[in-house]
Amino acid sequence: MRELSLNILDIAQNSVRAEAKNIEIALLEDENGWLTFRITDNGKGMDAETVRRVSDPFYTTRTTRRVGLGLPFLRMGAEMTGGSFSIRSKPREEGEGHGTVVTAVFNMKHIDAVPLGDMVSTVCVLLQGQPDIDWLFIHSTPAGEVRLDAAELRSILGEEVSLGETEVINWIRDYLDEQYSSLNP
Repeated sequence: MRELSLNILDIAQNSVRAEAKNIEIALLEDENGWLTFRITDNGKGMDAETVRRVSDPFYTTRTTRRVGLGLPFLRMGAEMTGGSFSIRSKPREEGEGHGTVVTAVFNMKHIDAVPLGDMVSTVCVLLQGQPDIDWLFIHSTPAGEVRLDAAELRSILGEEVSLGETEVINWIRDYLDEQYSSLNP
């Protein structure tokens, strides 16, 4: 993909399809140009065999197509920059602590690194499409942090106001833009 934000969108949608109610998207940038992104969910999880096969482009659990390219391309992109990729998962049947954690590390100074892209739009699309999920977005950089907690917003606005409403999404977009602007004065 041309931007990491699109990979993040794809993986977050996997979490939605896995029936997750809590999804955390964490981006951690360090002063040396390394970016770690981690998506953690409490969805139905995967067994060990599925975790092993999920990086194979010719394996997918989707019925709409015969290939699954999101995770294999993410892995390739991370490794091309000297970074890494990992996935951990625990099936719901195994009880407490079920869900999946996908982690990718990129050397953003490497010539093969793709740009992060438009994270504000990615977060807004996810919130608007799935306003009842407890999304937690954290982007930590050496200059500061951008943060949005859907559960916190819901507690402030009340349950009768959907986070998917246009006015709320516009406010969220402005809120995130303002936080990102403060990182780059």
